[in-house]
Amino acid sequence: MTPAARLAAAASVLDSIAHSRQPAEVVLKAWGAANRYAGSKDRRAIADRVYKVIRARGRLVWAMGGREDGRALVIGSLSLIDGLPLDEIEALHSGEGYGPRPLSKQERGRITAAPGELPGWVAASLPEFVVEDFKAVFGDRWTEEAHELMAPRAPIDLRVNLAKTTVEGVEAELVEAGLSPERTPWSAAGLRLSAEPPPNVQALEAFKQGHIEIQDEGSQVACWLTGVRPGMTVVDYCAGGGGKTLGLAMLGQPVATKAAVVEAPAAVWSPVGGDGQGAVIQPKPKAKPVEMGIRLFAYDVVQKRLDNIRPRLSRAGVAADLRLLGQNGGGVEDLVRQADVVLVDAPCSGSGTWRRRPEDAWRLKPAEVERLHALQVQILGRAAELVKPGGRLVFVTCSMLRDENEATADAFEENNPAFRPVPVAEALKAANLTDAARERLGQLAEGHRLRLSPASTGTDGFFAAVYERTA
Repeated sequence: MTPAARLAAAASVLDSIAHSRQPAEVVLKAWGAANRYAGSKDRRAIADRVYKVIRARGRLVWAMGGREDGRALVIGSLSLIDGLPLDEIEALHSGEGYGPRPLSKQERGRITAAPGELPGWVAASLPEFVVEDFKAVFGDRWTEEAHELMAPRAPIDLRVNLAKTTVEGVEAELVEAGLSPERTPWSAAGLRLSAEPPPNVQALEAFKQGHIEIQDEGSQVACWLTGVRPGMTVVDYCAGGGGKTLGLAMLGQPVATKAAVVEAPAAVWSPVGGDGQGAVIQPKPKAKPVEMGIRLFAYDVVQKRLDNIRPRLSRAGVAADLRLLGQNGGGVEDLVRQADVVLVDAPCSGSGTWRRRPEDAWRLKPAEVERLHALQVQILGRAAELVKPGGRLVFVTCSMLRDENEATADAFEENNPAFRPVPVAEALKAANLTDAARERLGQLAEGHRLRLSPASTGTDGFFAAVYERTA
């Protein structure tokens, strides 16, 4: 494909993304499958252009006079991001072959106009309605938080399955596969890979053997906050894709380096007895296996999500009771006041993952945030009924917005006086973290509430609040 044809393809993909709820990655794959003539370099160039445009969408729409179509955004990106002069942009828009048609008079005027002073939301590449929220939460640091959330390409975090192997063992496996893993600064089970070039993690033998799962380090920290230990009854109330379900299951298993269960020798046949028929002798095991693990329940309102968790559990070598959550929270009656830990990874905007899916930033509307807040309050109240006295409730979102975080926590605390806040520092006492990491996370917390973000912790954006039932 010529450079001009790649630009036309990128504009087409951007229009498809704008009219879809699918992730940009899925739309790009679909385009590649439908256009087999495009080679790997072509697909990579088109994807790079698409993501450049999405991350700078606010600025590009502003520069192009409010136009939001793929063609206008690509033209704006050539000027504002690539810094190309008008004559070079026009050369790429000759209308020849499969390239885009020539520039209009208005388009020339937009890319040659003086930019002027950009509004704060445009400069930060954030939807306009979330800017005041960021200012209130992060103060003078709000632009830094916005930039880190929208600009960089996020690394790929892995969680080592400590019930099967060790971090050192997986490091060696990844190095042998030609990768360069780094230790994550917070989670003791975390390794990090660069996203450039993007590795195919699922093709790795370590993944196939259940030694690793893709899980952002912030999500791993959220699991540590639960304080799960072997022997507990644990509920993942909103299981979704099952990432935290597997994380909780790992916490409830003996660590691989400490597992000391000795298998019994195989049964053998012995020619004993006067009839010559012999007998099967069952030798005694050398050591009696110790019952370990947790009683883990994973709930979701969508059966397909639960079905997708099954192979992940099998690969990881752990188990969970997967249950469909009924209307109005039905189906949990046998667990009321029975759970030692309930994790509520509540539905949210996913704004904490915008560095991975920047297209979602421009799909979010204020009414959706309001709807999600109301849903969270409802879900959290129902999930709390499962926590036994002395048990722990952990509310988690992958959102950066107050209405989905602090506002929901405030509403829960007002309506549930039987739950006391548990300081994050206290919740992390038993976590498998370094002393420095535990201390720093405690400092970042505001009592029982913890915010993680790309700028402050190098993770996706997460919010967590920790509670304990007192009566």
